[in-house]
Amino acid sequence: MKISTMLQYAGNPRDAADQVAAWEKAGLDTVWVAEAYGFDSPTLMGYLAARTETVEIGAAILNIYSRTPGTLAQTAAGLDNVSGGRAILGLGASGPQVIEGWHGLPYTKPLGRTREVVEVVRAMIRRETIEYSGKQITLPLPPDQGTGLGKPLKMLTKPERPVVPIYIAALGEANVRATAEYADGWLPHLYAPEKVDVAWGESLRAGKEKRSADLGPLEVVAGGLVAIGDDVKAMLDLARPIVALYVGGMGARDKNFYNELVCRYGFEQEAKEIQDLYLDGHKRDAEAKVPMELLEMINLVGPASYVQERIAAFRESGVTNLNIIPASEDPAATIRQLKEWTA
Repeated sequence: MKISTMLQYAGNPRDAADQVAAWEKAGLDTVWVAEAYGFDSPTLMGYLAARTETVEIGAAILNIYSRTPGTLAQTAAGLDNVSGGRAILGLGASGPQVIEGWHGLPYTKPLGRTREVVEVVRAMIRRETIEYSGKQITLPLPPDQGTGLGKPLKMLTKPERPVVPIYIAALGEANVRATAEYADGWLPHLYAPEKVDVAWGESLRAGKEKRSADLGPLEVVAGGLVAIGDDVKAMLDLARPIVALYVGGMGARDKNFYNELVCRYGFEQEAKEIQDLYLDGHKRDAEAKVPMELLEMINLVGPASYVQERIAAFRESGVTNLNIIPASEDPAATIRQLKEWTA
C-alpha cells in the first residue's frame, strides 16, 4: 500500500513544497494537488517536480470542462516529462458551482464527457493522429462548427511514457461504475471502508466486469486524517469542519454529491441536519452534528494498535494508496511510521 497526501497550503504553496520534499525522504509515495478556483494545479505540480526526485505527482483533480482534451493531454505529457515519469492525471467533473460559477461553462452530461475526454487524452499521449467523433467531443471540428480548416493532428513532442495513469474522482453510482470500467485509478472522498459495498459494491462489480485486462487492477486512493494517540475525541474533532463543509456546504441543497454519499452510508437524518444548518450560516452547529461513527470510519485516529487496524480495514476494502492528512507535530515521523505498518 502506497502512502500519499494532498498538498496543503495556506496562501503560499512554495512553503508546502518544502514540506513535500522532506516528506519524500520520510517515504511519501504520492502527492496530490487540488484545483478548485484558487491557484491552478499544473503550475504547482511542475514546481513540485523540480523540488522532488521520487514522489509521484498527481492532479486531484483537473475538471473535464474548462480544459480541452488537447490541453489536458499536453499537461499530462509535459508534467510526465519534467518529473521523469512521475505524473498521474486525476480528472473529474467537479460541480456546477465551480464549472458554471467560475469557468462560465454549462455543467452538462458529465459521465459521457469524462469517458470521451479519457479516450481522446490517451490517444493523444500515444501520439496517434486524432480523428474522433463522440457525442460531446469531435476532432477535428466539423466544418459547420468552424472554418473547415481543421485537420487531424498528433502531438508534436514525444511523451516520456506512452501511458500516463488517469484516475477519476467519482462518488455517484453510475460514475463509479464507469471509473471501474476504464480508469487506471479511483479517487473517492469521505471513504468509509465498512460502507464500500453498501455505497458502491454493485457499481464496482459491474464496472470491473467490463474492464479491459490491459488496464490491470483498479488503483484506489482513499484515507483521511491520521492521528496517533489516546485523546480520540479531541483528535477526531479536528476533522469536523472539513466533513461539515463537504456534507453541508458543497453544492446546492438539492445537488451535493457528498451529502448523497453520507445518506447512502445510512446517515440520512444527520446529513439533512448538517446541510440545513450549514447553508443557514450555522457552521459550528453543523460541525457538532457530524456523527462520531462517521468520523471514526473515514479517518485513522486512535492508539497505534487501533490505527493499524484501520489501515488493515482500508486495505481489505480495496485501497491501494492510503491518502492521509497527518495531524501531528512531526508529519514526517507519522509518514515513516505508516510506511512501516503498510510494508
